[in-house]
Amino acid sequence: MTTNPAAPAQDAKHWAGVAADWITWARTPGHDAFWAYRDAFAAFVGPGSGPAADIGCGEGRQSRLLSELGYEVTACDPVAAMLDAARASDSATTYHQAPATALPLADGACRLTLLYNCLMDIEAAEAALAEAARVTAPDGRVILSIVHPIADLRPACEDWGLDGVDYFANRAFSVVAQENGLNMHFSGWARPLGFYIAALNAAGLQITRLCEPPASSDPAYDRHARWRRLPLFLWIEAKTSQG
Repeated sequence: MTTNPAAPAQDAKHWAGVAADWITWARTPGHDAFWAYRDAFAAFVGPGSGPAADIGCGEGRQSRLLSELGYEVTACDPVAAMLDAARASDSATTYHQAPATALPLADGACRLTLLYNCLMDIEAAEAALAEAARVTAPDGRVILSIVHPIADLRPACEDWGLDGVDYFANRAFSVVAQENGLNMHFSGWARPLGFYIAALNAAGLQITRLCEPPASSDPAYDRHARWRRLPLFLWIEAKTSQG
């Protein structure tokens, strides 16, 4: 699929339309799978200091986590309602309304650049990774979380059957999730693992760590029990070739 750096306007249009639903979905205690991985992800990132950017910050929960870990966080999102929610919760130090492909940050400004579960929502994902590399210091880190391609494949097989699924394609998806009385319309792209590896390499980023975390074994998260045996997320740490 050919990507277009101007496409984030369309991405932002979708998320602007579902912002209220997402804020409720993300902030309902224990509802979203994020909570079954939060402690493990905090350990993956680790404590630190200095400037960090949370790209596609949404309502701010990753920014709040980075702040707790000791970073000075700049939260960026193209959707005003998301940024307003993040600001209202005192999630970061600085806020910018901006797409992942055009960050108002200086070259090498960040010790840590985070893209948490947003690359699947961005058509121009390669451009977003190139921009993340640009704003990351030579001795800094880029950390991304994506929905694991295996997890993306499961609903496709359910909808189309094995004969209708092409794992290697960049597949657009649009699905409305209804759980515990909450509704959320997710829209984006399911991509093979090779897509992300190639995009990281093209951006001059070298993978230094990779994690396929299981969901927490805490009984409070038993509704996510299937993800204790199958990977829902894939976490990647990368550094610039100069780092």
